[in-house]
Amino acid sequence: QVQLVESGGGLVQPGGSLRLSCAASGSIFSINAMGWYRQAPGKQRELVAFISSGGSTNYADSVKGRFAISRDNAKNTVYLQMNSLKPEDTAVYFCNSALSTAQLGRLRSSWGQGTQVTVSS
Repeated sequence: QVQLVESGGGLVQPGGSLRLSCAASGSIFSINAMGWYRQAPGKQRELVAFISSGGSTNYADSVKGRFAISRDNAKNTVYLQMNSLKPEDTAVYFCNSALSTAQLGRLRSSWGQGTQVTVSS
């Protein structure tokens, strides 16, 4: 089991940047795959990006070239650097952890509580 706490969300203008953090505890962080998901009002939760225990990454087409996921195993933390933010990026962003990338977002994974990101002028 792993407990996840997201932070770093807030209000930002279009074109601005935010850096989300997800702090993990309760398990061996370094072996886990980590992912960021988001859910906007009236929409389903969607995968934004994930990173494997080995450091391989994957991104949704909508954020490629703008977002970057990374992890610092020494700090038990995964990050999502978000640049060139657009109003359509507005959502609650959730951190997810699993023992493999195939399990991310599925039953045998752990979720954080979410952090709100609002992109508006």
